[in-house]
Amino acid sequence: MSDAAPRRGEQRRSEGRGRAVRTGAPAVRAARAAWFLDFDGTLVELAETPDQVRVEAEVVDMVRDLERASHGAVALISGRRIEDIDRLFAPLRLPVAGQHGAERRGASGRLHRYPANRRGIGTMHGMLRAWVERRPGLLLENKGSTLAVHYRRAPELAEPLGTFMLELVARMHGSYCLQGGKRVFEIRPSGMDKGSAVLEFMREPPFIGRMPVFVGDDISDESALAAVLNLGGTAVKVGDGDSIAPWRLQGVADVHAWIRSSIAARSSEEEAG
Repeated sequence: MSDAAPRRGEQRRSEGRGRAVRTGAPAVRAARAAWFLDFDGTLVELAETPDQVRVEAEVVDMVRDLERASHGAVALISGRRIEDIDRLFAPLRLPVAGQHGAERRGASGRLHRYPANRRGIGTMHGMLRAWVERRPGLLLENKGSTLAVHYRRAPELAEPLGTFMLELVARMHGSYCLQGGKRVFEIRPSGMDKGSAVLEFMREPPFIGRMPVFVGDDISDESALAAVLNLGGTAVKVGDGDSIAPWRLQGVADVHAWIRSSIAARSSEEEAG
C-alpha cells in the first residue's frame, strides 16, 4: 500500500464538532454507488487562479473508468460553469451540476437552469467590478448565475470584501446569498446549493436507488455532504477543517487512490463471478 492510499480505523476529533471522524474512507463497490465528486481541491489540486487548473489525462481516464464501473452513475458537482467542466474533462462529457447547482445537466443530457435575476446579477456585478478594480490582487468571475471574487493573492482584503459583498446581497431582498470558500467569496441564488443538486440527481436514473457518495473539500460542499448522510450514504471530507463528514482523506492523491481501489474492487468481483 502506498503512502497515499487510504487507511481505515484511525480516529480523531472533528474540529469544533466534538465527535470522532475516521481517517480514510470506507470500501465502496463502484457498481452499487451513486458517485458525486467535487472538482477543485478534490479531483485536482487548487491553483492560484481558476484558469491555471489543468486536468491530467490520467485523471480523466480514472473518472471514465469510474463511470464505466458504476454504469454511468457519476456526476461532478462544482462551483464552476458546466462549459468549463466540459472543457477541462474533454472528451469526457458527464452529468454535472455547475455554479453550485444553479445549472445542472442530467445523465439524459437534459439541461436544467435556475432562473437567474439577470438585472440583479448585472447590478451587483457592476458595483463589485468597480470595487475590485480599485484593489489589486482580487479576481472577479461573472459566471452568469453567480459572482465569485478570489482573494488568494490579497488575503488581507478578506474582511472588507466579505462585508461589501454582504451589503450587495442585502439589496437583493433574499433572492441571493453569500457563500464562503477557500480564499473566495461567492454570491449565488438562494435555495440552490450542491446539496439540492445531489438530491435532484438522486431522483433520476442511473442514480436513483443507489447509495450516494459525496467527496468534497470546501465549505460549499457541506450541503452535499449533509444530503448524502441524510440518505444513508457516504460523506468524505478532503483536507483539514471542520465538517459534518464522518470520513476524512488528507488530499487529492488520497481521493485518487480511494476511487481506484473502488474500481479495482468491482473488477475483482467480475473476475470472481
